[in-house]
Amino acid sequence: MSKNSPTENAAVGLALLRAPFPANQISYLPKGGVKLAYVGHAALTDRLLDADPIWTWEPLAMGEGGLPVMDPLGGMWIKLTVCGITRLGYGHAGAKVGGDAIKEVIGDALRNAAMRFGAALDLWHKGDLHGDESDAPQAPAELDMSPKATADRIRIGVASGDATGAALAMSGWDQKKLESVWSLLEAKTQEQLTAAWPK
Repeated sequence: MSKNSPTENAAVGLALLRAPFPANQISYLPKGGVKLAYVGHAALTDRLLDADPIWTWEPLAMGEGGLPVMDPLGGMWIKLTVCGITRLGYGHAGAKVGGDAIKEVIGDALRNAAMRFGAALDLWHKGDLHGDESDAPQAPAELDMSPKATADRIRIGVASGDATGAALAMSGWDQKKLESVWSLLEAKTQEQLTAAWPK
């Protein structure tokens, strides 16, 4: 069992959100003669699951029919909760309509809200966000992505009652990462994950 306190675990998860995204997870959108860099919905979801297997989002407001409230411009405000902290975000689909527009609104809102946690902040900024930081202090623990640290985060997710979220996060990993983390988990945790594994 991890000896880290909930506060320490939340700090690690929140710091992980601020880690730069690798080049293979950054996409480019041609706009106005330039290419805008952005992180797609899948890459952001993967990062959120690594930071907190039980992260959630919900619309800021629900209508009488039980559906999320969209503003007059076709956008939606959401609440994103990661490591027990909730922040707002706004999404809009541009010119898209129908079901694709709804998915675009959600993805855009998640990216916008995650940016409030520092996710892909360097991609949102148009200049050199931090300038020369060679002497700047580094993030705590340099966002340890080792199998042990990852196993600790999965263990926390399962122990907090979300074996399903933890299993869903792990099901998308490559075989090597999965085996290296799985071998560090106790039998009881493995059993809970196996029972919750996506079919």
